[in-house]
Amino acid sequence: MDSEPSWREKRREASAAHAAALEQRKASETAQARALLADFVQTMKARGVAPEPLRATVTGSSASYRTNITGWYLRRNRSLAVDPDGNFYILGTQTSVKSRLVGVRLLPSDPPLTVGLGARDGESMPLRQLLSLRLEDVDNPT
Repeated sequence: MDSEPSWREKRREASAAHAAALEQRKASETAQARALLADFVQTMKARGVAPEPLRATVTGSSASYRTNITGWYLRRNRSLAVDPDGNFYILGTQTSVKSRLVGVRLLPSDPPLTVGLGARDGESMPLRQLLSLRLEDVDNPT
């Protein structure tokens, strides 16, 4: 028999190597984004900007629910936030009677280096730029 791997085995190995490289790149980007968020939190604290209770907006509605976290909103539409520990949150939720009464329990997400990737034109932005704009808003409140 032929000792050379079959085409299918080669494809499986190539696919596994590709998945491992993709996972490694994602982990590297997440680490970079976490460092940016940690710097942002440190700057907000140094400027004396206290974290506030955060609310989660109901998708497709103007309603919002209390959450279990405090922090700073990153976007003006209050769809993203960071807590004092540097954890990143996406503040969207579904409508729920229970959530209306007791609030929403949010879990942190892995922060991306580019926020809104895959969204409509003009909605994606590098995280570094978004944080810089947020700090400008703190310096120049409207």
